[in-house]
Amino acid sequence: MASLLEIRNLQIHFGAAEAVRRVNLSLDEGEVLGLVGESGSGKSVTALAILGLLGPSAQVSGQILWRRAGEAGPVDLLRQPAGALRRLRGSEIAMIFQEPMTALNPGLTIGRQVAEAAEAHLSSLTGREAKRRAMAALESVSIPEAARRYGDYPHQFSGGQRQRILIAMALINRPRLLIADEPTTALDVTVQAQVLALLRQLQQQHGLAMLFISHDLAVVGQVAGRVAVMHRGEIVETGPAERLLTRPEHAYTRSLLAAVPTMRTDRNRPLAMISSLNAD
Repeated sequence: MASLLEIRNLQIHFGAAEAVRRVNLSLDEGEVLGLVGESGSGKSVTALAILGLLGPSAQVSGQILWRRAGEAGPVDLLRQPAGALRRLRGSEIAMIFQEPMTALNPGLTIGRQVAEAAEAHLSSLTGREAKRRAMAALESVSIPEAARRYGDYPHQFSGGQRQRILIAMALINRPRLLIADEPTTALDVTVQAQVLALLRQLQQQHGLAMLFISHDLAVVGQVAGRVAVMHRGEIVETGPAERLLTRPEHAYTRSLLAAVPTMRTDRNRPLAMISSLNAD
């Protein structure tokens, strides 16, 4: 079976700086792929390239092949006009951005923002239908008393609730691929676990493919069946999550795991630093 998304030899430059080099990735229908690496490794830049959101300063080459429903062959997203990408974003491919505290518009109610996500792709929707869809989306991510809180503003919600609202916005149009970029950043451990459980539930319920981006291998291992490790703009290792977490083959993957504290970590010794380990 052909992949839903296939990235071939992706390279991204910002002027003389090379952010991503020779990246090859594939993602099947309904699969969860984790993309992990430390900050600055190129994970988010790769995700933004998929949706054409890098801006004019980026020089992008390679292929990003997307298989649209009902079409015989894939289309190369890097060669699609701006209008085609706008129609794709939020409908077939949706993204949850980092920082739930700042990703929402503080001047609009959360109900209006979720409803707008539906209206952007279904211009025939009436205001009542859009509100009904938005309410259903908020209820699906377990926002308490969604009907009463529909008219509330982002500052009236906790960080975990704001993340749930962003998930509702991403899924309201039932996309085939969800890109989750550090969706648990800035959340405490308890709320993080709740958000991860919600994403797993919604992914299985809707049969979504998901690209889950994080710097935390342990978090990625909870949701992804397969993991790709990124270092200095390159994919250095890819494999099943269980194998990669227990028997990593690349030195950089081993260094990432060594830097994560566990219950067995000697508290009398400093944690390993990724930069101090051999990752070549």
